[in-house]
Amino acid sequence: MTPSVLRIATRKSALALWQAEHVAAELRLAHPRLVVELVPMSTRGDEILDKPLATIGGKGLFLKELEVAMLEGRADLAVHSLKDVPAELEPGFTLPAILPRADAADAFVSRDVATLADLPLGARVGTSSLRRQAQLRALRPDLTLLDLRGNVGTRLSKLDAGHYDAILLACAGLERLGLADRIRSRLTAPEWLPAPGQAAIAIEARADQPDVLELLAALDDAETRLAVTAERAMNQALGGSCTVPVGAWCVVTEHGLHLRGSVGDATSGRLLHAEGEARSDEAHALGRRVADALFAQGAAEFLKR
Repeated sequence: MTPSVLRIATRKSALALWQAEHVAAELRLAHPRLVVELVPMSTRGDEILDKPLATIGGKGLFLKELEVAMLEGRADLAVHSLKDVPAELEPGFTLPAILPRADAADAFVSRDVATLADLPLGARVGTSSLRRQAQLRALRPDLTLLDLRGNVGTRLSKLDAGHYDAILLACAGLERLGLADRIRSRLTAPEWLPAPGQAAIAIEARADQPDVLELLAALDDAETRLAVTAERAMNQALGGSCTVPVGAWCVVTEHGLHLRGSVGDATSGRLLHAEGEARSDEAHALGRRVADALFAQGAAEFLKR
């Protein structure tokens, strides 16, 4: 029996609530008689802010409580930033819809400086992402890199208070919160690679609820799904998590898929790059092939660390 009410489990941050409200609006548009409600909740990833994510269990910490709510019947679906979703889901869960991707670039944000290249020697840059740290080290080994946790508003407040000379955030998050004017410049592919799945919103649901899955499938964007499938397949083949500095960017063209990938070392700034092309129906295989090319260059060394 098709449900008449859907409950969305979501984190309480402003960005998470924006994304959940956006999904709710799209669901109401696709299914005018459907009632959609939000179930905001806090996760361990939101509560532990004094340690880097890599040391406390990774981005999966943002999902666990939402998945428990679905298993206990308190929610029917959860909305996530796809870059926070582990390469391999917990058993019994699936991603029935991935919405059209927004701007996947990283944002250089500073009070006084327009670009990364303009930062003075030894400037303090805040980011909690090992991927961003590795790419920063590769481009500017002189910089002082400092950990930065918290929601978007908290991070901007720390920058404005003078704790950092610049910080790196996702363009999509700033734009969704009406803060696009804080973006001083964009860090873009192919020179700078985003996280796998960055700027895409994913809907997670239980795999054993076909009626719910059918309602959610109306929001799925085929082109975005193809691109992020290749990126996530590469990440999964590398054993990727937030403890490994992995970048990926897949473009869908009239000829098929073009995937660029990187693995880095956040300490030395050493980066490995690989790329490949494939037909549109070979997204998984393309991701694994680019991962193999990175392994051939010595990526296993980075992964061990």
